[in-house]
Amino acid sequence: MSAKRPGGRGRTGMSAKRRAGGERRASSRSVAADVVRRVTDEGAYSNLALHRTLAGAGLTGRDVALATELTYGTLRRLIRIDGALAPLLERPLDTAPKAARALLRLGAYQILFTRIPAHAAVAETVGLAEARHRGFVNAVLRRLSTAPRSEPEGEGDEAVALRTGLDAWAVRELRRLLGDETEVAATALAEPAATTLRANRCRTTVEELERDLVATGVAVERGTVAPDSLIVPGAVPRELPGFTEGRFAVQDQASAVVVQVLDPQPGERVLDACAGPGGKAGDVGCRLDARGAVVASDLHEGRARLVRSTLERLGVRGHVLVQDARRPALGGPFDRILVDAPCSGLGSARRRPELLWRSRREELSGLARLQVGIVSSLAELLRPGGLLVYSVCTFPRAETDAVCDAVLRRRPELTPAELAGPDGAAPRFRLWPHRHGTDAMFVAGFERRS
Repeated sequence: MSAKRPGGRGRTGMSAKRRAGGERRASSRSVAADVVRRVTDEGAYSNLALHRTLAGAGLTGRDVALATELTYGTLRRLIRIDGALAPLLERPLDTAPKAARALLRLGAYQILFTRIPAHAAVAETVGLAEARHRGFVNAVLRRLSTAPRSEPEGEGDEAVALRTGLDAWAVRELRRLLGDETEVAATALAEPAATTLRANRCRTTVEELERDLVATGVAVERGTVAPDSLIVPGAVPRELPGFTEGRFAVQDQASAVVVQVLDPQPGERVLDACAGPGGKAGDVGCRLDARGAVVASDLHEGRARLVRSTLERLGVRGHVLVQDARRPALGGPFDRILVDAPCSGLGSARRRPELLWRSRREELSGLARLQVGIVSSLAELLRPGGLLVYSVCTFPRAETDAVCDAVLRRRPELTPAELAGPDGAAPRFRLWPHRHGTDAMFVAGFERRS
């Protein structure tokens, strides 16, 4: 059973108080319920919604940790939760009032997936409900707390979806690519990711950054596929030494690998065509000397501002502009072009668990047309002999191999280019969380014939 898909993006803030039979202070559960509602019913992004909601709630320490666990856990297990609630309802879950639906999901997560005693989970969750919904929420959660439990069995796509949280259509896509590894990969995509930092070469070395973090008591692991990366489980980046000074960027190893294979050289002109929020552009700019230039563009003005802010913090020079990459406003030629294209984002579900179930199969064709359009237009800006790298943090064939095949048909002056991937040289390669400890990423290279 698939979870409800939201129709559009909504607000992500929340008052520090809720009205449920009178004013009451925010709690971990009220924060979680509010964010779950915004994400599932208003299309909000979980990471942004939770950050802004916590900022206004006044919670600290363990309460923040509990709110975070309840929010992400509920969203990560939404398919299984909705499947467990469905038999207990007289009408479809999607017809229940939004606030009550969020509380049912939050309560079900606590009952099914945490060590919180069922009676406490029911009582605390019901206490957040409006008076008119309280009896309904109480009755359903009590039924769930006493219902027999069993692990979904079978090897089919629906069973794997229930066990892992990844929608069944995406499980089918994984099966085509990975065969027997399907469930292992789906499980890894649904696991929370540790914070990863990329040492900013313009300000420090990875060895110096590691030494300074360890000296302040931070647990650090070296990246496995990106040599400038450090994994810092449980860390809050803004609270780490060196953040304000721009000594590191917060960036998954998969994103760092994309710039590694782009391999910008001193003195070159490089275009990062879909640059927001700016981590890759910062890496590119740092690899160029004063004779080189990085141009970072984005369709959205807000994301362009993020790019500019990132470059400033990292101490990297670059030109930032707002443009539609399908109709570029600037001319070439560029020695290298990076297209980290808009996509379904399934590969980054470890950080935004709603991506496990939010994207729909029928949306892929529209995304693929956009991706082909961007690469095809930017090919005109690439100098003969230049390199264009295409990357997407997802795995369906429609957005990966099929896009590359379409680009080669549309732009015959492009030819596949060998890239130095982590598993050897290849014109296309994939990174996987269960194999490489990274987000799921597809990367391909194109060279323009001279």
